[in-house]
Amino acid sequence: MLKDVDQKRIREQIDALLLSDGREKELDALIETLGRLRPDYVDFEEVCQNLYDGIHITDGEGKILFINKAYTRTTGIFPEEIIGKKVPDIELEGCLYKGSVTGAVLEKKERVNSVARIIKVNKDVLVTGTPVFDKQGKIKLVVTNTRDFPELKELEHRLIVLSEERNKKNEELAYMRQQQTGRKQLLYFSDAMKSVMETIKTVAETDVTVLITGETGTGKELVANELYQNSNRKDKPFIKVNCAAIPAELLESELFGYEAGAFTGAKRNGKVGMFELANTGVILLDEIGDMSLPLQAKLLRVLQQKEFIRIGGNNTVSLDIRVIASTNKNLLEEIKNKRFREDLYYRLNVVPINLKPLRERKEEIPYLAEKFCQKYNKKYNKEILISEEGMNALKKYSWPGNVRELENMIERLVVTSRGKNITSHSIFVALSPEALSSYKEIESSSTLKDMVRIYEHSIIIRTLKEEGSLRRTAKVLGVDHSTLVKKLQRYNQEFQ
Repeated sequence: MLKDVDQKRIREQIDALLLSDGREKELDALIETLGRLRPDYVDFEEVCQNLYDGIHITDGEGKILFINKAYTRTTGIFPEEIIGKKVPDIELEGCLYKGSVTGAVLEKKERVNSVARIIKVNKDVLVTGTPVFDKQGKIKLVVTNTRDFPELKELEHRLIVLSEERNKKNEELAYMRQQQTGRKQLLYFSDAMKSVMETIKTVAETDVTVLITGETGTGKELVANELYQNSNRKDKPFIKVNCAAIPAELLESELFGYEAGAFTGAKRNGKVGMFELANTGVILLDEIGDMSLPLQAKLLRVLQQKEFIRIGGNNTVSLDIRVIASTNKNLLEEIKNKRFREDLYYRLNVVPINLKPLRERKEEIPYLAEKFCQKYNKKYNKEILISEEGMNALKKYSWPGNVRELENMIERLVVTSRGKNITSHSIFVALSPEALSSYKEIESSSTLKDMVRIYEHSIIIRTLKEEGSLRRTAKVLGVDHSTLVKKLQRYNQEFQ
């Protein structure tokens, strides 16, 4: 049975309601029932009163035995208004609430969720009724949790906000990865590049380390993009590190990160390195030939052990990562000159991909030039064509900057062209005097006079760009202003 003090408190709560109706025996029965509820659980009421949800308890016949403070706070209904009454009677009165789940729980003998209407305060609440069974399998209690909708709506709102933020972050991440790989396609036509693509297709889905070599502008980064986009890690991070662009003293902290206070000037919370950011994905070590020897030694250990420790740290970071390296240097020559570690070279050079310079695959120039012309016609809303002699001129140039130089040249010619065609003359004009001096013109129709005129035009254009006005250009070149104007008019007509 309950302690005397508990009996007194319960009697005080509901005495006015029951005694006024002459229901003393019912009150005694209620107290006896509550006594059976917790003969050994003296903290029952204290626990219930400290629950956040409103608690509404009935016996196996729907008679209300207990409500906590949270129930009163949520519904505005006080203990003396309902304790001792049966739920169906309260609903029939239609003054306090309707839509209780107690009856449904007693009927179905299972948990029931619903929305109840609190008539007293004119609002809806979420209610969950749960049956409590005795040893014979009969329902002895129905415990109903009551929660206010504004609280649920606030939780729902927070969940929606978090979900939207997560989706936004995922979209931003996908966009950043797309930007990282770029929108440029690896265009190719020659047998040499077809062989490269076959190698890419063969090794892309593996985690083998690849070393990409080739001159500047041959497309090493595009090959790395192809390896990533065709790999099983294409939805994971792809981090590119230009080893030549980061000062040697900073590259180690950029690659491996550091802990807080690792050195003077370190960020207060430390920093995550590129390897850690790329974990589970792919890291491209671009211009690996420019990495210092001490850092090469550390990189070798990381590649061998698949783990590292941040600068100033003690915890080991395990790696699940694919490494791609690229360089425009001859690493075998660098090894001979003791500027590159031989063991690191063989660790990186598991699958070598060498990109030939454009001058060694000139059969690709017309194809690439046409593709670039189409691309920039579309971008700048133009309809420029490359003439036959213009294409011949492109094929006869050595292209020291390789595909990148060719693309930049075509873009410049499409933008600046006043006519409909890119001619050999317009190409000569676009080239710098230094490039022209190394240009091997072998057309039989070309004469010394033609080459002098082309060279003169290019000098005038270059000086005009530098000086910004015809008068200053004429002064610098030592000719009359009128002479310069006539030359430009004649050349502009000839070189369209």
